Amino acid sequence: MAKNIKKELVLEGLCCANCAAKIETRVKSLSGVDNASLNFVNKVLTIEIGASENIPTVMGMTKKIIKHVEPDVVIKERLNDHKNKKENKGFLELLKNKKNLFLIIIGTIIYGVTFFLNEFPSAKLILYALSYVLIGSEVLIKSIKNILKGEVFDENFLMSVASIGAFAVNQYPEAVAVMLFYQIGEFFQDLAVDHSRKSISDLMDIKPDFANLKVKNGLRKVNPEDVRVGDIIIIKPGEKVPLDGKVIDGKSLLDTSNLTGESVPREAQIGSSVLSGFINTNGVLTVEVSKSFGESSISKILELVENASTRKAKAENFITKFARYYTPIVTFSALALAILPPLFIPGAVFSEWIYRALIFLVISCPCALVISVPLSFFGGIGAASKKGILVKGSNYLEALNASSIVVFDKTGTLTKGVFKVTEIFPKEGFDKDTLLEYTAYSESYSNHPIAKSILKYYNKSINKNEIKNYIELSGFGVSANFRGKNILAGNPKLMASKNIAYSDTNTFGTVIHVAIDNVYAGYIIISDEIKSDSKSAIAALKALGIKKTVMLTGDTKVAADMIGSELGIDEIYSELLPQDKVEKLEQLYKTKAKKEKLLFVGDGINDAPVISRADIGVAMGGLGSDAAIEASDIVIMNDEPSKLVTALKIASRTKNIVLQNIIFALAVKIILLILGALGFATMWEAVFGDVGVALIAVLNSMRVLNVKDI
Repeated sequence: MAKNIKKELVLEGLCCANCAAKIETRVKSLSGVDNASLNFVNKVLTIEIGASENIPTVMGMTKKIIKHVEPDVVIKERLNDHKNKKENKGFLELLKNKKNLFLIIIGTIIYGVTFFLNEFPSAKLILYALSYVLIGSEVLIKSIKNILKGEVFDENFLMSVASIGAFAVNQYPEAVAVMLFYQIGEFFQDLAVDHSRKSISDLMDIKPDFANLKVKNGLRKVNPEDVRVGDIIIIKPGEKVPLDGKVIDGKSLLDTSNLTGESVPREAQIGSSVLSGFINTNGVLTVEVSKSFGESSISKILELVENASTRKAKAENFITKFARYYTPIVTFSALALAILPPLFIPGAVFSEWIYRALIFLVISCPCALVISVPLSFFGGIGAASKKGILVKGSNYLEALNASSIVVFDKTGTLTKGVFKVTEIFPKEGFDKDTLLEYTAYSESYSNHPIAKSILKYYNKSINKNEIKNYIELSGFGVSANFRGKNILAGNPKLMASKNIAYSDTNTFGTVIHVAIDNVYAGYIIISDEIKSDSKSAIAALKALGIKKTVMLTGDTKVAADMIGSELGIDEIYSELLPQDKVEKLEQLYKTKAKKEKLLFVGDGINDAPVISRADIGVAMGGLGSDAAIEASDIVIMNDEPSKLVTALKIASRTKNIVLQNIIFALAVKIILLILGALGFATMWEAVFGDVGVALIAVLNSMRVLNVKDI
């Protein structure tokens, strides 16, 4: 089946969250579009189009929708190389971009003069009208344009109707004041939103700007995207590592905090792998590039974080749907409020009830929710990335709050996965050197950490021409022919499957049993080490309310039980094949409530089937692992189980801030709507209920970026 084609459009100048929601909804409904998501933070519209569709036609219709809703937006197709610059306006630039700022200032001065003309009512009325036109011209023009296009229920329409209505019922000062304070509120709201955008963008400002390419005549400063695999680059002190590669000369300490969130520098020397985004702190490094920029770690991380908004949380989807129906309902309620009471209540005056209805209209705009909720989630994702945790969507960040069972793989997750040979036990007729040599040759093609530890301990060159018929037996071990002999090396299940009598041993560590021509030759003990923060991470998870911790491993029962009991794991299952882990996961699913979530934490390579099956798949040790990034929903970039605790805390803080914004915005609006209907609220309170609430909600959303105490 052909894959969908993904297109991205940058909407420069997009500042209306309500309009962004409209664009997203309408593009989604286009024929041929499987999904569409508009990230209001970085102003990028992501569209997934069926491979068989006419791409130019779909893109043309999409652009028409954008221009219909937001005619002033500049549409640019986004390149995959992240060359498009972020649009972040500072205070001065916002002032500069406010085209009619001069008219607003003049209008405000004229409005101020009216307070000194109490003895000249006619002149006062003329000045009210003049100041209103000067201050509100932008809003009025937008409102008329939108009405002509069929876009009725937006802020411009509501403010225009409310203020013109106030003029009609002789509330001249309030009519002008509504428009003035709306414009001021919008300005500061835009400033707050843009500051939030910049704060989130700064968290992800990790893209290297240049690379020092080694050429015949010395060095040439080039764009990282122009460097090829195999090229040699020089990284000087204080510079970002521009591309993934291997150190071929030099020694230095690397600041990895951009990717891992860790402050402790990592040593780099000849043979060390370095990843784009690291910062070289002291020495000069010569690096051979191993991946192009598009395939580098930094590029994939940026893409993951920026595209996280395509997977929306339930709260975001709810707010989008809520806003779609809420404003029209309140608008028609306002119409009923203006007409019905004077018809049925004796002594009721139309002008009074029209004024109350106008207050209703001003309050009704849902922008506070439409802006703050996605901003909070995207901020949470940005904050997590700063801690070295990549969350692939706000739906996964939200789902973390419902976690009740956390299932761990053992090797490379709770233990370091750094194995070393500790004992060699040959059987009669074999010696240690022979047993080690045969095992090393049989494991020489394997990338498993155990195989690498055996080769490291053997510490001699391997002539792979002597190895024939190498087969990796998933969940059992390996089989190979070496010097005319058939070698089997693996776990007890491998020996049992071949009916080979082996020595059963109860020892801490992994036991590799070896048979030569179906004759048992002995075993090698490989030891692993528990990570320093594994025990504290398990305890912290339980303190956060996780009901059950489980460990699934292919290791021996003795080794698994010893590690599991030391860490305080609730349930331990050992000697499992990959398919057995999936089966155990299915059993665990039956023990949780319907709304609870199950997390599986693994290394992202061998555990891909289990990671895919879990509600939330978390890859440990994702640093540089393409398989980990592809398979999981969340990637922890530095091997530390305690980062899972950090992720849960960030998810909880994000959820609390989202709930605070929803409750605050709705509570204020409901109270003001009731007060307005009863005649106790004026236009001043109504304006606060719109732009004031939105401004407070945006400022509250920014708190999610503060992760220093997490």
